[in-house]
Amino acid sequence: MSTSYLVNGQVYLDHRFQKAAIAIEDGKLRLLPPDAPVSGEVYDAEGKLVVPGFLDIHTHGAVGVDVNGAAPEDLDKIARFFAGNGTTSWLSSVLTDTEEQTRWCVDQCKAYRSREGGGAELLGIHLEGPFLASAYKGAMPEHLLRKGNPSLLRSYQEQAEGCVRYLTVSPEVEGVLDLIPAARELGIVTAIGHSGADYETAMAAIAAGAAAATHTFNAMQLLHQHRPAILGAVLESDAYCEAICDGRHLHPGIVRLLLKTKGLNRVVAITDSIMAAGLPDGKYHLGVNEVVVEEGDAKLASDGTRAGSTLTQNTALKNLLAWTERPLEDLLPLLTENPARLIGVFDRKGSIAEGKDADLTVLDSHLNVEAVFLRGRRFQQT
Repeated sequence: MSTSYLVNGQVYLDHRFQKAAIAIEDGKLRLLPPDAPVSGEVYDAEGKLVVPGFLDIHTHGAVGVDVNGAAPEDLDKIARFFAGNGTTSWLSSVLTDTEEQTRWCVDQCKAYRSREGGGAELLGIHLEGPFLASAYKGAMPEHLLRKGNPSLLRSYQEQAEGCVRYLTVSPEVEGVLDLIPAARELGIVTAIGHSGADYETAMAAIAAGAAAATHTFNAMQLLHQHRPAILGAVLESDAYCEAICDGRHLHPGIVRLLLKTKGLNRVVAITDSIMAAGLPDGKYHLGVNEVVVEEGDAKLASDGTRAGSTLTQNTALKNLLAWTERPLEDLLPLLTENPARLIGVFDRKGSIAEGKDADLTVLDSHLNVEAVFLRGRRFQQT
C-alpha cells in the first residue's frame, strides 16, 4: 500500500476550514489529527487551503480541442488543461450532431476512460441534445434537432456502457416529457434548457424527474410576471441551476439573485467552455459551427449568438467571490459538492471525507491553484 501525506494546511471539512492532516492511501483519503505522526512522502500545505477538486459537468472543450471531434489523445489534452486549473473531474458535453458523429464521440469517451489518463478524470458524457427546441437552439444545428426518442437514447447508453450521465432536453418538444423518466431508468440525470416552455410544461418536466436547468437564464424563455415560463419553474422548484459565471453570460447581480433565490446548495458553477479556452482570441469551432472569439467572448460567426465560453473553474470561483462578497466556505460547494450530488457521484467525489477519492486542489493565499492531486497522484503540468 502506497501512502503520502498533506500536512499543515487548512482543510475544507464539513463546509469550514480547519487544521487537519490528510493521508492518501492508494488514491483514497484518510483524515488524521493535525499532529498525527507521518513518514514518507509529504506535501507541506503550510499557509495554503486544501479544498475538494472542482467538477465541471458542462464543457465542450479547451486548448484547441472540441469534444465533438476529440479522439482519446485529444480528450487527454482537455483533461490535463482542466487539472492545471483545479478541475479534477468532468463530463464531456457532446453538442447536437449527427447520429453517426454522436456515436463516434461515445466510442472515443469509452476508449479514453478505459486507459489511465494523465489529467482530470472523465466521469462520462453529457448529451446536450438532440431533443431540443429550435426557437432556443443557440449553437445547435437546427436540422439535427429531434423529438424525444427513448429508443435512440437507450441505444446511445447501451453503446456507452452506461457512461452517459447527463442529458439536456427541452420540455416542450414532442415526446420529451415521456423521455425524462426513461432517461432516469437508464441512469441518466436530465436537465431542461434551450427552451421556450411555458411554466406548466416546465413544471411537468420537473415532476417527471428533470433535476436541473442548463445554463440558467441563457437560451431559455425569461421570466414574465404573467408568464413565468421555464425560468420561473426552475427558480421556484428544487431543481439545480447551472450558472456560467464569466461575467458575459450572467450579470453579477443576476448571479447574486440566483444564489439568493435557489440557495447555495442548488447552484452549479459550470464553464460551458469551448475549444478556445486557454487560447488567444481567434477563429474556432463548436461542433459544426464556426466561432469567433474576441476579448475572450465566443460568438457564432454566422449571427453573433454567444457560443459557450472561454471560462475555467478557478476563474469562476474568483468571480463568484468578487461578485457576492461571500466567504470561500459558502461558495466552494458550487464547484464541488453540488455538481457531485447532481450527477450521482457524491459517494466518492465533491468533498474531503474518509474513503473518498483523493481529488484535491491546493490554493495559495491569493486563491491561485498551487497544486492538484488526482486520485492521490500529484499532477505535474507538462
